[in-house]
Amino acid sequence: MSDVRIDLAWLLMLAERMTPGDPQVTDWGALVAAVARHRAEIFDVPVYDSPQARAAALLQLLVHVPALERSNALFASAVAYAYLVASGLKVSPSPEQVRDLARLVKRGDASVHEIARELRRWSA
Repeated sequence: MSDVRIDLAWLLMLAERMTPGDPQVTDWGALVAAVARHRAEIFDVPVYDSPQARAAALLQLLVHVPALERSNALFASAVAYAYLVASGLKVSPSPEQVRDLARLVKRGDASVHEIARELRRWSA
């Protein structure tokens, strides 16, 4: 596993490839925040210590702070999936697992750690 660093270009590429109709960005700040959040450190110690935790932080932020004019849950799920794959993990969630995770995140009360736990099941 590697410590993958994403950037704005990577997020825009995923939005173009993974969302139907290539929706327009309506909040650039959400994308900038996603880039910053996955890199968060306190005294040089990563806040999110695993690929699953970083993917969970991205997913949670992009669901609750929509960046696109539509398809934000799909985009957020695609970002989390792509982040795990880019990190070298073999990921194969069922459609039910993706749906259940989207519902969990959308409810708004799941922590990053709970979301990361679900993401770990995608590669189990």
